[in-house]
Amino acid sequence: MLYHPDKHRDPELKSQAEQLFNLVHQAYEVLSDPQTRAIYDIYGKRGLEMEGWEIVERRRTPAEIREEFERLQREREERRLQQRTNPKGTISIGIDATDLFDRYDEDYEDGPGRGFPRIEINKMHISQSIEAPLTTTDTAILSGSLSTQNGNGGGSINFALRRVTSAKGWGEFEFGAGDLQGPLFGLKLFRNLTPRCFITTNCALQFSSRGIRPGLTTVLARNLDKNTMGYLQWRWGIQSAMNTSIVRDTKTSHFTVAFQLGIPHSFASISYQYKFQDDDQTRVKGSLKAGFFGTVVEYGAERKISRHSILGATVSVGVPQGVSLKIKLNRASQTYFFPIHLTDQLLPSAIFYATVGPLVVYFAMHQLVIKPYLRAQKEKELEKQRENTATDILQKKQEAESAVRLMQESVRRIIEAEESRMGLIILNAWYGKFVNDKSRKNEKVKVIDVTVPLQCLVKDSKLILTEASKAGLPGFYDPCVGEEKSLKVLYQFRGVLHQVMASDKEALRIPKQSHRIDTDG
Repeated sequence: MLYHPDKHRDPELKSQAEQLFNLVHQAYEVLSDPQTRAIYDIYGKRGLEMEGWEIVERRRTPAEIREEFERLQREREERRLQQRTNPKGTISIGIDATDLFDRYDEDYEDGPGRGFPRIEINKMHISQSIEAPLTTTDTAILSGSLSTQNGNGGGSINFALRRVTSAKGWGEFEFGAGDLQGPLFGLKLFRNLTPRCFITTNCALQFSSRGIRPGLTTVLARNLDKNTMGYLQWRWGIQSAMNTSIVRDTKTSHFTVAFQLGIPHSFASISYQYKFQDDDQTRVKGSLKAGFFGTVVEYGAERKISRHSILGATVSVGVPQGVSLKIKLNRASQTYFFPIHLTDQLLPSAIFYATVGPLVVYFAMHQLVIKPYLRAQKEKELEKQRENTATDILQKKQEAESAVRLMQESVRRIIEAEESRMGLIILNAWYGKFVNDKSRKNEKVKVIDVTVPLQCLVKDSKLILTEASKAGLPGFYDPCVGEEKSLKVLYQFRGVLHQVMASDKEALRIPKQSHRIDTDG
């Protein structure tokens, strides 16, 4: 009724009212049709924009419409399959830094630069794989790897074909060849036995100069409860062993205990990881592993340093392995691993520097490089988002200004009615980005006056806003795209001043006694 063109005589207001009334009419057409309303209720505007609804039979129930939408989504995913390769890769560079702590006597050193410790790269490994979806059930996988250690190395290439046979299982056939080993034939099978139990089997035949070397690995897994899995593994052939493990993974922790009896290694291990509930997904972890090969204690941490990157460091202290520092960077689906061997002995100095060194370097890099880089990236993305939405925001701003002009007469009547009963009067209201003591020096206030639109929403001395972005309210628009916004309201109720500030998507109900401004003294 507020936006109806016949309510306004002024030609300019009448034109503005027609534009806003058309938007209301579009919303009415969607919500008054049972089919389009069901689509909107379930999937929002995204569902209405989905291609293919024009061929859907009308008079369908919401459940049928949901099934149809999911079918259209599956068809779109199938088209995307042709462009998806899902590349995965690992680069590992082993570094020998034992000369930092276990140096020869100077009598054995000669030549220039003998006073500097010698740090060498003694091994490298590179592997890469890509997937090529052939159909919705068949996928081809191509992978390869290269390894070198102390001047000797080799490589291999593998091809696999995976088929999803049903909702309960899949199978995969693999063929590989390399310069150090002969042809390899493998078969992997996965099957859900029950909703809480599954089994995997991996059979392999490795051809070499010593003959055929068969191998078989079977894993039986079961959900012990909501967060706990139990595994039984039997491996026969190369490095035969039996292994049992229990893994408990919750929102705040990850715990694993395992026992293995095998040739040549038998061991028991326990590990624990604590997950901090912060934006950087910080995790600290520790583990103990003891067996015929010796004892190893590991402790470390990892943290998200950007949207797609996670950096971690682990200190490994063992007998007879010595002390090592392992640095790992996960970037999307790529992994970069740098194991640094510091000493063959248990030296307190090596353990100290392996623990403190990465922390000092990380915090220095975080303050000097990572934070400025992320801040610049965020500002760049915000600027790009503003540019992309500039036209739309300008249109929303014009619509909001038009709505405010059309509300003036209604707001005047509402204020008169509220004043007569000592009710709710909105004195001032601002929406957008506010600056506080914690804000950066160059940040500016970006707010708009929404006093009139809020007063227009007052009914029977009450104002109720739901948990949704307030940028969509009549007379509102987004003054700072991509940034945190708040709504600040100064109002009068029963002749007493009140004030409240709410975040953008926070529900708001006024008046409230807690909003009252204490004017005593």
